[in-house]
Amino acid sequence: MNRYRHSKGVINDNALQAILYDSLFRQRVEQNKKGKGSYRRKSRDNRQGGEGNENNIFIALFSVIKKTAISLI
Repeated sequence: MNRYRHSKGVINDNALQAILYDSLFRQRVEQNKKGKGSYRRKSRDNRQGGEGNENNIFIALFSVIKKTAISLI
């Protein structure tokens, strides 16, 4: 079994109290997956086909190359 490594330094007096005040037991706010408060401004990943910076840079470079090729013809 793995032992938890607390981040509060050396435990002097009360081990239970020291672990309770550790960051393991802090309050967390859960984000809603659906409904009120669930909107995310940034996409989680680009798995769904969302465009990232790499795609935008590629499109910009491709359009510049295309314009120069058309002007040469």
